[in-house]
Amino acid sequence: MDFLKVADDIVQKLWSYNQDESGWTLAKNSKDVVVSWKPSSEYGGNMYRGEGIIEDTPENIIPFMYLPEHRMHWDKALKSYTLLERIDEDTAICHTVTHSYGMGLISSRDFVDLVRVKRYEGGIVTTNSMSVDYPECPPSPSHIRGHNNPCGYVCSPLPQSPGHSKLVVFIQPDLGGRLPRSLVESALPNNIINLINDTRAGIKAWGR
Repeated sequence: MDFLKVADDIVQKLWSYNQDESGWTLAKNSKDVVVSWKPSSEYGGNMYRGEGIIEDTPENIIPFMYLPEHRMHWDKALKSYTLLERIDEDTAICHTVTHSYGMGLISSRDFVDLVRVKRYEGGIVTTNSMSVDYPECPPSPSHIRGHNNPCGYVCSPLPQSPGHSKLVVFIQPDLGGRLPRSLVESALPNNIINLINDTRAGIKAWGR
C-alpha cells in the first residue's frame, strides 16, 4: 500500500468535511462542547463532529493529542497507544487500544491507523487518520479490531482570543462486533465530549 498517497487522500476528505456545513443535526451540547452528526458517505453509520475551545495554540495542541509520549498521560479512554512506524516527518502508523466502555457493554477495541499531520495558512493544524491493513500488527483475541473511516482533528487559532484555539473533531468509526446501532450512536457523542474535555484538562496540567 502506498501510505503517502492514501494519506494525501485522507487529508482532502477531512478538509472537505470541515468545509461542509450542510446536513448536520445537533446530537448533544454539554460542557462547552457541541456534537453534531450526519449520515456518513463512507459506511452505514453516522459521522460525528465535535467542537470546543481549548486554551493553547494549534502547534501545541495537535502534537499533545496524537504523539504517544503525551497522549497516554491524558486520554482516559485508552489502554495503550503506540507509534508503530514513522513514514516521514508528518506521517505515521499508530496502534490504539481502548478500554471497555459503558459498564462493559462495549468491549475493548483496537485500531491500526495511518496518521498525517497537515498545516494550512493562518496557523491551522490538522490530524488526518484512517485505519489501514498493517501485517506487522495483526488482530489480537484480546480486542475486537475496529475500523476508523477518515477522521481527525482541525485546530484553528482564534485571533479574537489570543492563546485560544477552536478544536473540531471528526469521527466515523466502525466498531466491529455485534453492537446494537442504538448503543453505538448513544456512546459516540459522549466519547467526543470526554475527548475534548480530557484534552483541556491535560493541556492545563502539562503547562504547569
